[in-house]
Amino acid sequence: MSKRSDLMTQGPGRAPHRSLLRADGFTDWEMDRPIIGIANSFNEIIPGHIHLDKLVDAVKAGVYAAGGTPVVFNTIGVCDGIAMNHEGMKYSLPSRELIADSVEIMAMAHPFDGLVLMASCDKIIPGMLIAAARLNIPSIFLSGGPMLAGKIQHIDTGLDKVFEAVGQFQSGKISAAQLTTFECSACPGAGSCSGMFTANTMNNLSEALGMSLPFNGSVPAVFAERTWLAKQTGIKAVELVKNDLKPLDIMTRTAFDNTIAVDMALGGSTNTALHVPAIAYYAGIDMTLKDFGRLTEKVPHLTSIAPAGPHHVQDLYYAGGIPAILAELQKHGLIDAGTATVYGKPLGEMLTEIDAGIKDSAVIRPVDKPVHPTGGLAILTGNLAPDGAIVKQAAVAPEMLQHSGPARIFESEEDAYQAIMENGIQKGDVIVIRYEGPKGGPGMREMLSPTSALAGMGRDKEVALITDGRFSGATRGSAIGHVSPEAAAGGAMAALQEGDIIEIDIPAKTLNVRLPDEALQKRLAALPAFEPKIKTGYLARYARIVSSADRGAVFPR
Repeated sequence: MSKRSDLMTQGPGRAPHRSLLRADGFTDWEMDRPIIGIANSFNEIIPGHIHLDKLVDAVKAGVYAAGGTPVVFNTIGVCDGIAMNHEGMKYSLPSRELIADSVEIMAMAHPFDGLVLMASCDKIIPGMLIAAARLNIPSIFLSGGPMLAGKIQHIDTGLDKVFEAVGQFQSGKISAAQLTTFECSACPGAGSCSGMFTANTMNNLSEALGMSLPFNGSVPAVFAERTWLAKQTGIKAVELVKNDLKPLDIMTRTAFDNTIAVDMALGGSTNTALHVPAIAYYAGIDMTLKDFGRLTEKVPHLTSIAPAGPHHVQDLYYAGGIPAILAELQKHGLIDAGTATVYGKPLGEMLTEIDAGIKDSAVIRPVDKPVHPTGGLAILTGNLAPDGAIVKQAAVAPEMLQHSGPARIFESEEDAYQAIMENGIQKGDVIVIRYEGPKGGPGMREMLSPTSALAGMGRDKEVALITDGRFSGATRGSAIGHVSPEAAAGGAMAALQEGDIIEIDIPAKTLNVRLPDEALQKRLAALPAFEPKIKTGYLARYARIVSSADRGAVFPR
């Protein structure tokens, strides 16, 4: 059969191309096989990626074993934790499109027959899945796996507790030595941070989408099973090419609905409401924040994984992982088991073949005994967010599910964080951080530092926060993000004034400012034109073309 790679390996006219490939060390037989590009986002700064240079060898072994030829190339990656709370975070979300572009460029300039996409963290995962959707050549995703939880006084802990410890130290609850103990104990080694934060949420959801093998999201980075999985992923990549099974055969509307359903059961990061619609958009499927709202009422929340509870992703693995959640949802008619998967069989058949099921009901609850009767995320709408906003309701204290209070207005994350740390916020306040959206930021920074400071001070049960920016998956408390349209796009947040009463009702799914529509519209009409914060470079270009958050912060197709 003809292959894409024939464009660079076959016929007399390709002698110069083969000459260059021979310079790389390739033999005739390697050039005749299916050529599998391996997009590896290894670097030496992201803990989730620090070991990918070793894991890629297992993928290559699998490709060779199945009769293919592996070719490794690299992409960039940003560590959100290290980029947090400074200008670097403006570049995190925008890196997603750069990563997708770089994979597309490599796969088109060098016509690989298939792709293995390797990443562990945050924006790199959706960037690679976006590339798979756009290219639509046989592709499979492999995570580097979650980090093991750290230990402090024999209690499992993770990076979220270090951020919260900063607030505890600032408020005098712990000493400098105790803060150092958190710093040195929470992250014991390689892997994506150990809770159900954005990285691990996306890694696990890749299974529900059908783009990775079972347990891709939950086998710890340091386990031998991760190496086994990498070898099997390489084998499957060649099988996908031989069977001509492509991403758009797998990433259908039904598969995205399954993905959101699993997200609700997991109580995953609010950032999935950016990335899942974005992947769908580039796959030609219209999906917005409001699709999450449709499913959150239908699918119960089944796990209590950090930051919403005591468990970590390693516990999810031992409890049966995503296959167990899929099997439980399938029993109750909450997913469609007929969708295609990179496993090579429909989802339901795959679950039967691997004997999927709950192994520990303390970690994965059955549908009839959920943690919460509705999904872990909630979509709010109202005069402040006509196109939607999102909150991780599974991580909100009961007393903060309904809250009204005076707006405290901040034009940047830094200003809000300073006010929190200097005890400038009063009980009952609603912190408003605006002009931090995709266009206004630009780049829609995660804001783990202010929310963690509030939690560490014990104020997550007293103070709410709303923003057109976004939050880390490690955030807990009444933290409402992705307010759309954003302030920079003329959204209602731009018209808020100090002391306006904000009304939050998470059970009723509403977010409003207590103002008549006429007064709100009058304020909006009087606003000056938005002036970009950054006028040159990549972020300036990004701000000019990016959509608001409700559509996933995407570029025109």
